[in-house]
Amino acid sequence: MPYQAENGDITMALVGDAMLARALQPHREPEWLALVNLLQQSDLGFANLETTVRHAHEGWANFTQGTPMSTPPALIDELRWLGIDIVSVANNHVTDYGPSGVAACLEHLRARGLPCAGAGLTLTEARRPAYVDTAAGRVALVAATSFFRPWNRAADSRPDSPGRPGINPLGFNTSYTVDDAALAALRTVSDRLGLTQERARHRAQFYSAAEAPRDDADSLMLLGSKFRRGPDFGVQTRVDTRDAEANLAFIREARKQADWVLFSFHNHEFGADGRLTAATEVELGETAGFVVDFARAAVDAGADVVVGHGPHLTMGVEVHRGRPILYSLGNFLFQNETIDAFPAEAYERFGLGTSATPSQFLDARTGGDTRGFPAAPEFWHGCLAQCDFRAGRLSGLRLVPLDLGHGRPRAQRGRPLQARGEVADQALARMQALSRPFGTAIGRDGDIGVVRL
Repeated sequence: MPYQAENGDITMALVGDAMLARALQPHREPEWLALVNLLQQSDLGFANLETTVRHAHEGWANFTQGTPMSTPPALIDELRWLGIDIVSVANNHVTDYGPSGVAACLEHLRARGLPCAGAGLTLTEARRPAYVDTAAGRVALVAATSFFRPWNRAADSRPDSPGRPGINPLGFNTSYTVDDAALAALRTVSDRLGLTQERARHRAQFYSAAEAPRDDADSLMLLGSKFRRGPDFGVQTRVDTRDAEANLAFIREARKQADWVLFSFHNHEFGADGRLTAATEVELGETAGFVVDFARAAVDAGADVVVGHGPHLTMGVEVHRGRPILYSLGNFLFQNETIDAFPAEAYERFGLGTSATPSQFLDARTGGDTRGFPAAPEFWHGCLAQCDFRAGRLSGLRLVPLDLGHGRPRAQRGRPLQARGEVADQALARMQALSRPFGTAIGRDGDIGVVRL
């Protein structure tokens, strides 16, 4: 057998969101070095690089209610040392510093030799696969995000107009089902507030039919949302057809050009379960319907692994046609609290003046760590997934729980340790519970989860 790749054997180490702001190599905790060893000894290491890699003068911060995330280019060498071989940049933070920030990020990753997929100077570049050669064969990555603003989408060039740097979008539509009485009431609201006539004026101007649709007897648009008549109340999500077809086409392309194919899916959307009762996002355990539908379609098109991330929480695991779908691996590096600067409007949101410091802004945003990410341990429990394929078949899937330091000072938390004891129990219990609806059973090997195939 002349080529090792013909064995069909590979070990992948996959992690979720990497919001990198600080050096990784100085640390020596055994629980940290255990993770380093897992990544370095795998044939492939993957992460979602959720930041803009840039120098301070590259790009201007967009307005956001989150953190405009920025990573100095030199820190990319830390990721490569860690064993990360390829990254997704299809996420909402690669556009935090606008199109020029996206362009700078891509240039710095190329200069540091770290392949990436999911963003580009044009839409075609953002959609196409990235490739990395490993001892186990050529690996392709297609990466997309469903969480973006319309102007974050990359755009293709025309003969008379340049393209626009941005992300590879996988958009979706949400519609709400309501009963007869509610639909009639919504129609009255639209009519009496002049919104129905406003859409008519838009259609008479330069809006497309999709942007200002006509109402019919069984549905209407109100404040950008679609409401349909139905027997009961409900919420449905569907992936955008054009985005779906384009992404599936590149997954099929990757299947022909590589030995192994990853599809990376960044999303923040949840399903309807818990929508009426959940006090925080931690209690929203159901993945949005369009995410499940497209993840399965990606496998059907040729993806060997679908790796999800985005909600900063772990979600369930499914094995579809012998291929793993990891709906979210949660956080891996969560260093968004130790970046150097925040834009002026971030401070203004909380009534802080120009003399306020980053720590004062963070204290105000989190109520002194009593709300948001610092308040809930689940945001600090990530997962490293170790996928083993032998002879082309999934032979093992181990879930290594991560402890990112909930409750510790900002200078310490945000870097993962392999979770032990109570933290491992909590992290794996969540994964077990959220995987059961997919028919997936997760056993235990000490402090590590083992998916029963």
